[in-house]
Amino acid sequence: MWFESGVIVDLIPTSREQSTQLMSVARATAQRVVAISSMDVYRAWGVVHQSEPDGLEPLPLTEDSPLRRNRQLYPPETLKAMQSIFTWLGESYDKIAVEETVLNSPDIAGTVLRLPMVYGPGDPLHRLFPLLKRFRDGRSSMLIADDLAAWRGPRGYVENVAHAIALAATSERAGGRVYNVCEEPALSELEWQTRIVAQAKWPGRIIVLPRERTPKHLLQPGNAAQHVLVSSARIRAELHYEQTVDQDEALRRTIAWEQNNPPERVNPQQFDYAAEDESAADAEHASTGGCGLRS
Repeated sequence: MWFESGVIVDLIPTSREQSTQLMSVARATAQRVVAISSMDVYRAWGVVHQSEPDGLEPLPLTEDSPLRRNRQLYPPETLKAMQSIFTWLGESYDKIAVEETVLNSPDIAGTVLRLPMVYGPGDPLHRLFPLLKRFRDGRSSMLIADDLAAWRGPRGYVENVAHAIALAATSERAGGRVYNVCEEPALSELEWQTRIVAQAKWPGRIIVLPRERTPKHLLQPGNAAQHVLVSSARIRAELHYEQTVDQDEALRRTIAWEQNNPPERVNPQQFDYAAEDESAADAEHASTGGCGLRS
């Protein structure tokens, strides 16, 4: 993306090689480069993925928080699956190398935006689909493991993220700066699903189960004790960024798009309703017996 002010915005830089080529081109054509990065550069994401040693990372994360020491965050099979969705994703995926290259150029000013999990119309990952399919299928309950229910991670609605990119591209103050972009406050996964339930007007209930009693297909790998609570105070203060679309409206638009644009391929293993019914019945029995499960 090219702005008349002499700013290049690269939405998909993924490796040192790509970003080096980008800066080489920019030297002849631009005064500044805005590179889109990811919050997966933070050490906290490595702790979640269990690729970083030692303890949990202090929160909230700021632009000055430690980055991952292990550059290979995703195992080969995960990277291959990601490439089937994001065809531009290279074999040598390394957003940290992208940031280093863009920010350390002696000739061109660089700006880095670290993005969260982006949802909204056009989402190639269809992040809301697993919930909406259960609504459509007439499920009376949904299950979530207690560790995932409590986990907090960064999210951003696509139009709000686009607004942040535009601000960074058109503000000279952004030169040489790194910005986190995300919604605040960050919701827990349970709060997030509850908001979606309310917007979709689904009459069922969410049941929170101990991890060991949650069906395997609903478990998320990794260390959920490490939350990824991120501060976006810098971009809000320096570039006057704000969320132009509030979360309720963002979810309403996203739900409408998902309902009209389901994914072409659906993994049936995500929807083992027999196992979910068995666990829900066990939870109901335990609750009646005084176990005190949340719902």
